[in-house]
Amino acid sequence: MNPLLNRLQPYPFEKLRKLFAINRPDPAISHINFGIGEPKHSTPSFIRRALRDNLDGLSKYPATLGTLALRESIAVWLNRRYKIPAPDPASQILPTLGSREALFSLAQTVLDPSEHGIVVCPNPFYQIYEGATYLAGAEPYFVNAVAEKNFGCDYDSVPETVWQKTKLVYVCSPGNPTGAVMDLEQWKKLFELSDRYGFVIASDECYSEIYFDAPPPGGLEAAYRLGRKDYRRLIMLSSLSKRSNVPGMRSGFVAGDAQIIRQFLLYRTYHGTAMSETIQAASVAAWDDEKHVEENRAKYIAKFREAVPLLQQALNVSMPDASFYLWAEVFERTGLSDTEFARKLYEKFNVTVLPGSYLAREANGINPGKNRIRLALVAEPAECLEGILRIVEFVKTQRREL
Repeated sequence: MNPLLNRLQPYPFEKLRKLFAINRPDPAISHINFGIGEPKHSTPSFIRRALRDNLDGLSKYPATLGTLALRESIAVWLNRRYKIPAPDPASQILPTLGSREALFSLAQTVLDPSEHGIVVCPNPFYQIYEGATYLAGAEPYFVNAVAEKNFGCDYDSVPETVWQKTKLVYVCSPGNPTGAVMDLEQWKKLFELSDRYGFVIASDECYSEIYFDAPPPGGLEAAYRLGRKDYRRLIMLSSLSKRSNVPGMRSGFVAGDAQIIRQFLLYRTYHGTAMSETIQAASVAAWDDEKHVEENRAKYIAKFREAVPLLQQALNVSMPDASFYLWAEVFERTGLSDTEFARKLYEKFNVTVLPGSYLAREANGINPGKNRIRLALVAEPAECLEGILRIVEFVKTQRREL
């Protein structure tokens, strides 16, 4: 067996199952799950219809490159969303089976195992970054995202010796779980570091369409505005899962540096990750439409505007820049660690939240997820409100017990 598999850590939800193993909440209380970031809003009917209308695609082997129609649709969307010239559908765009598998396989493409390089990751982070790093024969270096820095990564804190060995940097903006968004100055700093040390930037932007004010800038947009019109050493990754409420379709794309895209296509040809033409046709319909995205965003805005003031009565939490997560600090007002909070909340009120320490690693002496919880406000508004009210009541009972 591949010995690198032994380096993989248990997934956060596996840890959560073990944490809850001895707890049995009251079965009379309905379960509310804020733990997993899986969209629960209804899939738009026109996307369902596009799937039904294109079932003939099931009778064909799809090409890894994807259909021209899908790549052109994505190019037009990138132009419309980020106000950049439409990237070349032939060389700068590649459909993927969502963003998760692309985040993983991109590392296998750009990393040379013989170099034993470093991959810089935000901390807390999406665990695929770490797994992809280990299985590509590299080592992760975690840059803590803490409240004092508005949950942004302080790249100035990374030692020169680390940058010299860095081959890939994972960026997540809007961030999971913090919701933090990189601004143009932060992108400029990262691009300067990329030019100096030659590493590739993988920009994970799957939460880009869930925001509460101005649309977050993306990596390609930042590069273009800063004069990097060839998108050198930059790959952005996005998907329809959160934007269009279709996590089961597994439809996304990468875009950016044409040389990396060409090598990524070669890898994926052998990897076997071509998207069904049925899914591609439905994806075109989704990328071409913004009305359902605006309606979806409005539901999130309403939920967050209702939930945050209520939750602030109980915990230290603030409105994120974007995404559908709240990143709440629990110890200061309850005396409970993140794991104790999650376990007792589940046992007494049948609400699941994810302990923040499960989403991070200890780096530079701290675990930046310690004593925080992640809440995914993905359910319909009434269920989200009920869950928030239960958390507020739980904190009140906990304080009475102190």
